[in-house]
Amino acid sequence: MVYPSSSLETLSREMFETLARTFPIACATDEFFYFPQVRLPECEWGTWDDFSRDRVTESIRRLSTWEDALDPPGANPSNQDEQIDIALLKKMARTLREQLSEIRFWETQPTFYLTLVCIGLAEALGAEDPAAKHQRARNLPAFLDQAGRNLKRMPVLFRDLGLEMLSDTRDYLLSLQKILPEIRPAFKALEGFEKAIRQGSTRNDFFLPVELLERIIRFHIHCDMDIREVNLTLDREIREMQEIMDREAGELLSKGASGYHSKGLREALERIPMPALGKDGLLGLYGEAVSGLTKHCLEQGLVPTDLASSCPVRVAPMPSYLSAIRTASSYSIPPKHPPSGGTFYIINTNMPDEAKQGYHLEYRMLSAHETYPGHHLLDSFRWGLERPCRRAIEQPIFYEGWACFSEEIMRITGYFSGPADRLLLAKRRLWRAIRGKVDIGLQTGSMDFETAAGYLNKTGIGMKRALSSVKKYPLNPGYRLCYTLGIRRFLSLFQRYGENHLKKFVHTVLSQGEINFADLEKIIVDINHRTPPAVSLN
Repeated sequence: MVYPSSSLETLSREMFETLARTFPIACATDEFFYFPQVRLPECEWGTWDDFSRDRVTESIRRLSTWEDALDPPGANPSNQDEQIDIALLKKMARTLREQLSEIRFWETQPTFYLTLVCIGLAEALGAEDPAAKHQRARNLPAFLDQAGRNLKRMPVLFRDLGLEMLSDTRDYLLSLQKILPEIRPAFKALEGFEKAIRQGSTRNDFFLPVELLERIIRFHIHCDMDIREVNLTLDREIREMQEIMDREAGELLSKGASGYHSKGLREALERIPMPALGKDGLLGLYGEAVSGLTKHCLEQGLVPTDLASSCPVRVAPMPSYLSAIRTASSYSIPPKHPPSGGTFYIINTNMPDEAKQGYHLEYRMLSAHETYPGHHLLDSFRWGLERPCRRAIEQPIFYEGWACFSEEIMRITGYFSGPADRLLLAKRRLWRAIRGKVDIGLQTGSMDFETAAGYLNKTGIGMKRALSSVKKYPLNPGYRLCYTLGIRRFLSLFQRYGENHLKKFVHTVLSQGEINFADLEKIIVDINHRTPPAVSLN
């Protein structure tokens, strides 16, 4: 029996539309990887996400039904593309079902609801319909009331993070009062939500059962490894990056490599000049970086000329609604086919000097990660794909892995060169691997927060900021593994199939969407017309 294409298209459309009607804000943003990225053409701006228990239970049932429908007895996909689409849809359905039914973030994370508040209002403020923001603000109190009723058995850590985020969220709502008089009743609702957080039932630990944690790592994040394998890979990355940093620091200091030591590394980093700010400040600095990266990628043939002009990237300061959610620079693109552009938000200039210096020293690498040939190029290709289901589904290890690999692309093509650039690239990879170790260490109980912050502090992050960062890791267990494990996957594929054909390799990868690595490798092999050698991807 051949799986009919029309049935698959109908089913995927039903899945996406149903989820987008139930959870319109969660689906319209790229903030939550376990939701498909879908925005309905006829958006009902007065509707907030429905996380009532009955609706969540119904959604879990529907997701399970769709999983079964994607794997009917005796059905065979008619071609490779359909097989890949089915695998993606099944993974999305199962991941979201288990997030709703087993991890149950909607019961334990007040920060989840506050994130939706900020994103939902910002989305409506940017809508073409002038009534959108008023409709959404008007119905915000009902959403907050429902959110408060949902909270139970919160880890004390999650409760405290929610209370901390309340202040930033309240400030954001205050900033909207003049243009949104309908927002005023939301302040009372926000007080009620705060009361629900303070009075809700709590538990002391935040740990997930080991079996569930391994399932998240192996399947949701799609690392295809168990915890032992993950730790071994992270340790290998740390050793390799320390060796590179040792060598490049020695060359930068003109002393030669003489053994890894933190004093020599600090001295080498201090010799790298901080970028000078012109009249346009940070926006000008990062804008020039993006322009240089775009030009280089166009010259290398990595970016189609029409894509660079039809889907530009804009550099903007971190808006107030995002500052309540993120403390680092980020990239965002609205779910739209064909894509019309994305935004690179640069870090809040009010952050401590120590933190700003670390980020801005690496501003060219950061810009490559977020724009060209990183997130912006990947998402521009993804939202231009003909196959709808591949536009809507994002896989963390692919998404973050590609952005990290993009920094290496700029080294491979000579844009980043010399010991200073190589030192900073290795430093960034070391930092990401250590974050992965901290993520796993916190979830397995082998690290407490002070120990975890100490690990980050060794990479040059101030202790206060490090402690604040690691306390947020348990909200999204396993996600920090994506960077290291993802870049190693892409480097392995590139070393085996792309070293002599970078342009071809990049276009092959990006033209498929964020598919499973095993499927991606088959496609690359088919295109290269050769059999892959037996080399591990780990």
